[in-house]
Amino acid sequence: MATSNFVLGGLASVGATFFTNPIEVIKTRIQLQGELAARGSYVEPYKGIVQAFVTVAKNDGMAGLQKGLAPALLFQFIINSFRLSIYSAAVEKRWMHNKNGEVSYGLGLMWGAIGGVVGSYCSSPFFLVKTQQQSQAAKLIAVGYQHTHTSMIDALRKIYIKNGIPGLWRGSVAALPRAALGSGAQIATFGKTKALLIEHDLVTQPTCNSFCAGLIAGSIMSVAITPPDVITTRLYNQGVDMQGRGLLYKGWLDCCVKILRSEGVHGMYKGFWANYLRIAPHSTLVLLFFDELIVMREKYDLHY
Repeated sequence: MATSNFVLGGLASVGATFFTNPIEVIKTRIQLQGELAARGSYVEPYKGIVQAFVTVAKNDGMAGLQKGLAPALLFQFIINSFRLSIYSAAVEKRWMHNKNGEVSYGLGLMWGAIGGVVGSYCSSPFFLVKTQQQSQAAKLIAVGYQHTHTSMIDALRKIYIKNGIPGLWRGSVAALPRAALGSGAQIATFGKTKALLIEHDLVTQPTCNSFCAGLIAGSIMSVAITPPDVITTRLYNQGVDMQGRGLLYKGWLDCCVKILRSEGVHGMYKGFWANYLRIAPHSTLVLLFFDELIVMREKYDLHY
């Protein structure tokens, strides 16, 4: 059961990522433009989501909207395999229920955060490469530090040659708050919302119930995750010296302080709407696909 949940969690996220990767590219570019510059003091090649889509397609081609897809698929498979299998185990073993037998939001937050932290750390090299590939752009619309990777394998090879294994996991610890906040909020909201919708006889049809709960969970997640997501994007994309030290930021706290000093609170919420438009449908699709895959497993008795 645990093995099948692990695989199904990964497959659910892969299906969703094909649809949401383009908005992830836009989100990454918006978060990087005007890095450590006061608001209004820099050129903005990306002025809004729709305009950004057109700009990327015009300058990088339609393929530019799927930059970083390979590492994004691997990142999502690994992180969601851990997140959703741990969530599923917590539900099945009633670790998310209180003494009254009800789904506890607090316990959901805890188990969601645990799954997110474990998955995030294990998948960190692919998030690193995904971010760097998604930021690569034509000179006219380039933002942030520009890496020169030709593929995911090329990026992993270059990073390993320059900084070894530690280089592949650079920023992994700093990314854990992002994973804990986002995953905790998503998993806890999903489980609790599903239970409430059924309890109050609002949405009882299984597929619709999963869809509505996933949409609400994604909305909550986007609010919680944007500031740490901006920090993680900046840390992963910055250039490093031969010792693997960041050229702009020393770590999570240093990055947070510098953004607030230079860009204000607005800087911490750069790309919020792109993040929302990515996370809400992605969360909905992942959780819906996961529940549907579990139904298929039970129907055809595919336990392994």
